[in-house]
Amino acid sequence: MVTSRYALRIGEIDVLVVSDGVLPLPTAMLAHNADPALRAAWLGDSFLPPDALDWPLNVVVVRSGEQTILIDAGLGFDPNLDLPRAGQLVRRLDAAGIDLASVTDVVLTHLHMDHIGGLLVDGVKAQLSPDLKIHVAAAEVAFWRAPDFSLTAMPPGFPDALRSTATRFLAEYRSNLRTFEDVYEVVPGVVVHRTGGHTPGHSVVRLASGRDRLTFAGDAIFPVGFDQPDWHNGFEHDPEEAARVRIRLLRELSATGEQLVATHLPFPSVGRVAAEGDAFRWVPVFWDY
Repeated sequence: MVTSRYALRIGEIDVLVVSDGVLPLPTAMLAHNADPALRAAWLGDSFLPPDALDWPLNVVVVRSGEQTILIDAGLGFDPNLDLPRAGQLVRRLDAAGIDLASVTDVVLTHLHMDHIGGLLVDGVKAQLSPDLKIHVAAAEVAFWRAPDFSLTAMPPGFPDALRSTATRFLAEYRSNLRTFEDVYEVVPGVVVHRTGGHTPGHSVVRLASGRDRLTFAGDAIFPVGFDQPDWHNGFEHDPEEAARVRIRLLRELSATGEQLVATHLPFPSVGRVAAEGDAFRWVPVFWDY
């Protein structure tokens, strides 16, 4: 059996990290601006394969008072992509006893297909509340009307898949969208902040209750980003700005000591950030069994 969910509490807020599976991608996607020899050395030092890597996909469920908030929605199913080990969210929410009808809000860090596809799986929309509110930055919605991929470095097929998935999602859930400009409080202690960089409307979610803090960083941080925060990820639509966002966020997290979860860090992706000179170090939490 594969462990696929991890529960923790941030003060009075219940948090459940759920694995949507893994997404195999070329390792060059981790750092397309890096010297290939340096990238290969980093992979070797990290005991990772040289050519292709299974990227984790993490989603978070937050329960605060009467609200059940889904942060991102996983990959779902695309018949044009052979990704059988991803798109597990709906099944795993059911295994965790989370009824889709109980979800009051969805927060989307951005509209890449591995963050929205779970809401497009056949039969899912019918199970969701008709009053469901989907929170996403207005800049993100505007971007996907005519997306610019000129600064990305994605494998063939991905730009078309990203574009078509976002277009379908915006059409299907238009009446549920609740857009915000820069900062939006979903419920007390759950606040969305637009960062930009990865995509124009990319956002992070900050949880705060009592003395506890946790940030869900979406795609602002990837595993290589601690050691090499200036390396560019292939999915970044503005890689220079994405690096600035990443460094600023990592500095903040290392200063506060708050917990971090991110989409593509190894499950359960709960840890903290330590400063290491001009770079950073990932410090996983000890699991609470």
